[in-house]
Amino acid sequence: MEDHLKHRKASVKIKLKKNDVSPLSYQEVKITQKSHQFLFGTGGFEAVELESMTKPSNNDRENFLKEKLEKLFAFHNFSTLPFYLGRYEPVEGKPEEENLKAGVRWFEKRNITVKGHPLCWHTVCAPWLMNYSNSEILKKVIARIERDVSAFAGRIDIWDVINEVVIMPVFDKYDNAITRICKEYGQIRIVKEVFEAAKRANPASILILNDFDVSKDYEILIDKCLQAGIPIDVIGIQSHQHQGYWGAEKTRDVLERFSRFGLPLHFTENTLISGNLMPAHIVDLNDWQVDEWPTTPEGEERQAREIIEMYEILFAHPKVEAVTNWSGGDDAWLHAPAGFLRVDNSEKPSYKALRAKIEKEWRTELKTSTDADGFVIIEGFKGGYEILYSGKTVNFQLDGKSDSLELIIN
Repeated sequence: MEDHLKHRKASVKIKLKKNDVSPLSYQEVKITQKSHQFLFGTGGFEAVELESMTKPSNNDRENFLKEKLEKLFAFHNFSTLPFYLGRYEPVEGKPEEENLKAGVRWFEKRNITVKGHPLCWHTVCAPWLMNYSNSEILKKVIARIERDVSAFAGRIDIWDVINEVVIMPVFDKYDNAITRICKEYGQIRIVKEVFEAAKRANPASILILNDFDVSKDYEILIDKCLQAGIPIDVIGIQSHQHQGYWGAEKTRDVLERFSRFGLPLHFTENTLISGNLMPAHIVDLNDWQVDEWPTTPEGEERQAREIIEMYEILFAHPKVEAVTNWSGGDDAWLHAPAGFLRVDNSEKPSYKALRAKIEKEWRTELKTSTDADGFVIIEGFKGGYEILYSGKTVNFQLDGKSDSLELIIN
């Protein structure tokens, strides 16, 4: 039977040599995958709080955050950090750059890729922007993007550049600076301005257009943006499912419609509930305001089944490069029970099921032997690997870019 995950794998012929450069002939070696090329993500906002604490503090909150982050990133290799302008720069000219860089350091120590979210959005926007004319607002938004993308270049190279553009010009919950300029200048110009600013600031950056609207309207917007030459690297798809799982049919439909653009897809904000579902009549999820939203045993089992099915569908699709479960733990956005961890950091069935899927089923580990000339052929899931021989190790990347390698075990 054809391997439906063939696109996630690669093979390479490796010649192993001893430190005296002679072939490592007829020797048993252990080959272990240490990291994934695919980005398995979850929110990591707590790292900013943890690393910004005065040290040493050793209080209950610090210990809670440490436990939560260590559990979540035991098997996730990708995280999102917050750059909402209204929180990142609540006072004009005083950005929270050092606190965010402290959070980035937590992930750097663990070789976890970080994404910034978002550079431009009409929600959680800075009130001080509204003191300016529309032309000045646009200039300040561009300057903010150039400043922050430059400041984090080499540390954060993936960005949700602009968020929820489909609704942006007609957003009417409250007045805000971004909707103002989007109304005046139009969606395409705003998208073009912010993307080009981010690319100027860091030409190596991966830039994402992100939206929760998966209707035809988003397809039309993407098509217009690409026709305008906007340097979109990735299409971001939010999949907040507070009112119930999309199901396999809708998930596959979304994949088919958005993969036609030929760009990589990131499922940037995935949410599946482990408690009672939000009522179906709610149009804007933010309108569902509750004091608490408990997880339930039945809901947790349902969540685990749905997460595994959705991740299997996404992992099997060649255009999908990343999936981020938006809330690592419960009682986050809207108090929803949408995490892998309960409010006390205990692990839900979804945590255990997805961890087993990533670490066992979607991971390569084998013992094999070299031939007379020191060659060994490896086929496995793309990512970082370690070869162990006689207590010594050598690392390599299995990425499909080369069909042969030569390594020396010192």
